Amino acid sequence: MRQTLKFEVDLDENYLPINIEMDSSDATKKECDIKALMVSAWAAKNKETLRIDLWTKDMPINEMFIMYYQTMIGMANSLEKATGNEKLAGALRDYCQFFAEKTQIKG
Repeated sequence: MRQTLKFEVDLDENYLPINIEMDSSDATKKECDIKALMVSAWAAKNKETLRIDLWTKDMPINEMFIMYYQTMIGMANSLEKATGNEKLAGALRDYCQFFAEKTQIKG
């Protein structure tokens, strides 16, 4: 079985993203109001992470902070699930709490 995930990015005259859309082969609806996108892939042969980070010109900074917070929490959860290393995942969650306080996205 093969699934497809496709991102389409509209750019302005300076090649800055103004709109991002996501479509998947198993989705019934295209997601059309994406303001930011972060994709990471592991290139095993070179042992390095390939990354794409995009955000639209109208992405509010506070929402960017929330996205980073939620992404890092998700990474902590994935790290614990994949490795069983509760201590390291907990340390990342502690940093997420610090990040949330410093960006004032959580009390």
